[in-house]
Amino acid sequence: MKKIIIFISVVLCILSCDRELEIEPQGALVEGLIEYNEKWVDLQLTSAYAILDGNPGYFWAPASNWALGDVASDDFHKGSSIDDQPPLNDVERFSSGTTNIYVTRKWESLFEGVSRANQTLESIEKAIEEGTAKEKLIVFGAEARFLRAYYHMDAKKIWNNIPFITRGLTETPSNEIDAWPMIEEDLIYAINNLPETQDEIGRATSWVAKSYLAKAHMFQKDHQAASTVLDNIINEGPYQLVPNYHDNFNGEKDNNSESVFAVQNSVNDGGDGYINGNRGNRLNHPYGSDAPGGGCCGFFQPSQNLVNAFKTDTNGLPLLDSFNESDVTNDQGINSDEPFTTLYTGNLDPRLDWTVGRRGIEYLGWGPMPGSRWIRDQSNGGPYVGKKHEVLKSQEGTISAASAPQYNAINTPLIRYSDILLWRAEIYAENGLLGEAMNLVNQIRARAANPDGFVKNPDGTPAANYRINQYTSFPDKEYAIKAVRFERRLELASEGHRFFDLVRWGIAPQVLNKYINEESSKRVYLNGANFTSQKNEYYPIPLDAINSSKGALKQNSGY
Repeated sequence: MKKIIIFISVVLCILSCDRELEIEPQGALVEGLIEYNEKWVDLQLTSAYAILDGNPGYFWAPASNWALGDVASDDFHKGSSIDDQPPLNDVERFSSGTTNIYVTRKWESLFEGVSRANQTLESIEKAIEEGTAKEKLIVFGAEARFLRAYYHMDAKKIWNNIPFITRGLTETPSNEIDAWPMIEEDLIYAINNLPETQDEIGRATSWVAKSYLAKAHMFQKDHQAASTVLDNIINEGPYQLVPNYHDNFNGEKDNNSESVFAVQNSVNDGGDGYINGNRGNRLNHPYGSDAPGGGCCGFFQPSQNLVNAFKTDTNGLPLLDSFNESDVTNDQGINSDEPFTTLYTGNLDPRLDWTVGRRGIEYLGWGPMPGSRWIRDQSNGGPYVGKKHEVLKSQEGTISAASAPQYNAINTPLIRYSDILLWRAEIYAENGLLGEAMNLVNQIRARAANPDGFVKNPDGTPAANYRINQYTSFPDKEYAIKAVRFERRLELASEGHRFFDLVRWGIAPQVLNKYINEESSKRVYLNGANFTSQKNEYYPIPLDAINSSKGALKQNSGY
């Protein structure tokens, strides 16, 4: 089903837990009224899926991790104006404190998800005790354990030092543990007990659980274990790249062959028509009355550094070392009613114009992006807007909510098959298997080079000078690693991975401090910002969580 993550007020009311992780017995007032059967368990499980979209964290806890994963990187700025959502300024400057709302709400949402998964597992035990057949409950239990692993894993990459919460606890456990073994245990259980396919789209399968097990191995740098799982997915799994890159961000083509796991967003489905839409991107639409998303609110603007990364050489290959030596020309400081005559004519990777809105380039049927008219404060956020999360003009009122266009039904991709291929390419490169790494990268580049998937002018011609080709060789291991990492940046830009990749690779301090030094000449608010090694790789544990844990939770180093 398109929207497994539906709003069930009764379930959410019964299952709500204390936001600060203070664990108390749940549901005591209604215990005698509940019939523990398959239907009730499924309702609870649906509630556990529902929190995938980050609610009740609203736009402060988006599933896409655009704030903590992209704004805190070299890919995106907060955007908007300097005085709107000031906690995001701190995220971008690597100065988040223990009360930052984006950090706090993310913690609350993830551990709310853990709580709902655990309550599902408790209800399964009671349903079995009351005589419900085990067969379907086993699958439900595997889904709940997958979700428990998912929420803990997202927390692990954000804070590192996290508690692992299991069912039946009455006190918050310590976070001075390694949560990875418990996360892996849940994922392995899910792999062994989930079907390969589900009747309802959006539910976890054994292939989804395998993909997250591979991700867990990648974050632990256990490449041997990851290789085994990734090879199984690539050689025997159901996934393949879709022909056109933008199909991954077209709401009419959600749940395609490249989608491994995604948040199932939905609009115009009853009630107010938007509550199940993508609420995490509520702020991130271009600013202006004629812009998609109702013109709100101008956040999440691509950096010049990211745009420059899409430049290619005469052979159609990335400029791995020199991409930022000159800028793709832009309309910074030029009003929309003034002529812009310096549209960039150099070679570009076509994925740029599906990722970034640039003045003069066709914007999803809304006409050429008009420049500053769609930007709240160009001097603050720069001349670009995001694009992957926006609906086509032809989908206005159908894929976007008719009553509130800032909400839409484009799924939030959490893992795509290209992610799988690039993880495997990364391992090949690290192990010196250069040809194998190159072949996987080339699969992704070949798809991007499909001219049917280029952004087009109204007359059908390419909107820019797109030139992209496959690699003919990786001359050495260092080059291969650099090329694979660069491809991840191009392919997955704006999908919430960049910061966590830089941390995972151990290169965040040098990459991000170099970026700050260069980008601060364009975005003056970055002056004085600094990424502190051995601190900023992880976010602070929220103060509210520490205070309510009765001493169980310890703060991360440096905060």
